Amino acid sequence: MGMLVEGKWIAEEPPTAMQDGRGAFVRADSLFRDVITADGGSGFPAAAGRYHLFLAHNCPWAHRTLICLNLKGLRNAVGVSLANPRRDEQGWWYAEGLDEFQPERGRFHLHRVYAAAVPDYTGRVTTPTLWDRQARRIVSNESAEIVRMFNSAFDGLGDSAPDLYPEPLREQIGEVNELVYAHINNGVYRCGFARSQQAYEEAFVQLFDALDKLEERLERHRYLVGPQLTEADLRLFPTLVRFDAVYYGHFKCNLRRIADYPNLSNYLRDLVQQPAFGETVRVDIYKQGYYGNSPRLNPSGIVPLGPQLNFEAPHDRATRAYSA
Repeated sequence: MGMLVEGKWIAEEPPTAMQDGRGAFVRADSLFRDVITADGGSGFPAAAGRYHLFLAHNCPWAHRTLICLNLKGLRNAVGVSLANPRRDEQGWWYAEGLDEFQPERGRFHLHRVYAAAVPDYTGRVTTPTLWDRQARRIVSNESAEIVRMFNSAFDGLGDSAPDLYPEPLREQIGEVNELVYAHINNGVYRCGFARSQQAYEEAFVQLFDALDKLEERLERHRYLVGPQLTEADLRLFPTLVRFDAVYYGHFKCNLRRIADYPNLSNYLRDLVQQPAFGETVRVDIYKQGYYGNSPRLNPSGIVPLGPQLNFEAPHDRATRAYSA
């Protein structure tokens, strides 16, 4: 996939990158962790037109931030660039530039933003990346923290409702987020990029155990934490909507499809049919991105034509009775 080393792009990561001694996939921590606040006390005040998100449709971590922009009415306040589905030898690239970052031979590569922010940066170049156009700095490349910034710091510029992280529900949201991140969001990658049978089987069992727990939870609640949308739903949705088309086959997560879970599949259709979620869904791009960008997992680069998915089928999530 490539990375920056002391500000210089190298096309191949070391073979042991993101692997532990057992062959298990280990996700690197995000390195940019500043925060935008409403009053600017952090040094990054919320302001229309100041910030820009570099995203990729195929990236589930970027996906949650795009949904959040929609839900909070911030599409006119925060700029967005969406990468080409197929990375090249220099990683994520965009057909259109921003400010001083203009395309060279038709492509502007995201690693230029990282090198501009930190000239001797060493690490991976990932989406989402939240760029401050005024300070010429990367604010954050941690999707969970970007979602929380958009949820509260920009209320004066967008829609203060819904509150995706309400105070009374934060403990429950945290518990669900922990399960979802460790065993589902990251769990599918731990299956797909495992380099030993033991590591794969461990991740596989934990993934489906977690999905079973959420299937039971959604029997009792319309959303993951009760009757209202929260950030927990934004975190789970990108993995669910990619699961049957990509993770089931490409990442060997093939015990069950989401379509085989009555509650999870109805919940997924419920969300897709809400415009803030549905207008962000691009299954064709997910398949191009995963199958076309994974030479180790799919050397031929062939993108499958299936499966047939019907996210527009009726669901009963809005009308059924739920227990407390």
